[in-house]
Amino acid sequence: MSWSAAGSWFKSHVTLHNLYRLFLGQVVSFVLALMSFTSSLIASLGVDAPITQSSFTYLTLAVVYGSILLYRGQKLRIPWYWYLALGFVDVQGNYLVNKAFQFSSITSVTLLDCWTVVWAIILTYIFIGTRYSLWQLFGAALCVLGLGLVLLSDAGVGGGDGSKPLLGDALVISGTLFFAMSNVGEEFCVKKKDRVEVISMLGLFGMLVSGVELSIFELRSLESVTWSTDIMLAGIGYTLSGFMFYTITPFVLKLSGATMFNLSLLTSDMWAVVVRILFYQQQAG
Repeated sequence: MSWSAAGSWFKSHVTLHNLYRLFLGQVVSFVLALMSFTSSLIASLGVDAPITQSSFTYLTLAVVYGSILLYRGQKLRIPWYWYLALGFVDVQGNYLVNKAFQFSSITSVTLLDCWTVVWAIILTYIFIGTRYSLWQLFGAALCVLGLGLVLLSDAGVGGGDGSKPLLGDALVISGTLFFAMSNVGEEFCVKKKDRVEVISMLGLFGMLVSGVELSIFELRSLESVTWSTDIMLAGIGYTLSGFMFYTITPFVLKLSGATMFNLSLLTSDMWAVVVRILFYQQQAG
């Protein structure tokens, strides 16, 4: 093989690899849009139980991937307490973002999700040693500027939707910090250890943390819910989309890292609009 032919093969291989990363990133972004839509739908149906709706996703992950782990019969490669910490921060992120749908619009929540990019850059720089170019930092700064406009809109400058939009925005931004911590921790784990172990332990400890917290904070809310077919279908939709999200996420984190993973999720706002249009058109028909 000549040097020119080898160079062409290498370039095509790199191109295919990059296209594969972009494709996986957009699949995760679309699934995140489904999660946001179903979570918003659950809130609009009068259900205020963000921990409970996430707990079913963790349960599904624990059952499916835990079964694979038990079949292998292997010991944990990472101490359990690290998985407990990972599960804890992930549960808090899900709780805060899902809770935000009670007070703010799906548009504001999905846009402010982008704060995860900022936190991911800071955390990967500190803990993993990732270095970023000036252009990458400039892009992150533009992201923050755009998010500032969302906050101004919700503060009343442009008129925000929701009962308490600023509270909803604060919950989302707080949730993104926990999500960034979860993403960076998961990136470290999947790059060093086994993907199945990471997902199964995240599911197990996420389920345990969710169970403790919902027994303390959400029992009254659950007792007041008038269960209907729509609520159950929305809950199933959230659980399935959450399962897909956590299944695909480790692939993207291993290939691209936490920052690029969260940059891929910026298009979830576009996908959320598409999902809403398709859903409401079908509902109207």
